[in-house]
Amino acid sequence: MIIRNTVFAGMAAAGLVALSSVAFAAGGGSGGEEPTCTNGKVYDKKTKKCVDQQSLNDQESIFEAGRQLAYNGRYDEAITLLSRAPDQGDARILNMLGYSHRKLGMLDTGIAYYKHSIAVDPRYALVREYYGEALLQKGDVTAARGQLASIGGICGTECEPYTLLMAAITDYEAGVPAGSSQRATW
Repeated sequence: MIIRNTVFAGMAAAGLVALSSVAFAAGGGSGGEEPTCTNGKVYDKKTKKCVDQQSLNDQESIFEAGRQLAYNGRYDEAITLLSRAPDQGDARILNMLGYSHRKLGMLDTGIAYYKHSIAVDPRYALVREYYGEALLQKGDVTAARGQLASIGGICGTECEPYTLLMAAITDYEAGVPAGSSQRATW
């Protein structure tokens, strides 16, 4: 009886480990990760599954999925999806369009989107971080510091947009190439 209970307990523990591995691989970890969808699909937070991009039609779903595409390096897909958002004046949509264009090497187009986003919502700190990073790519550290000061006025010097842009400026001034530092995202 003891042997059978021990074997059963061992099998149950192995099963739990296997199940937790599957859940984590599917994006079910405790960090709030979302699964990476393939074949032109995106993760829909409402349905909690991968869906065709064309099936998304509300502002929030398009923004969330477009942002995830951009952060996963799928910039062309992000641009296509974000361009379908019903409200093209949404500062978040404009910011992610700027980010995606900048990451594709279309720096001036990205900057135009950032400026539009700032015009819509001057207190949106994240767009100012990304705009500051774009300014560094153009070699304008003074203007990037101006964005840093604006971020400090919005959310202080401890918020993530401030610390990330400060790190990017520090790296830029130290001659660290973009993307080679773990601190800077630009």
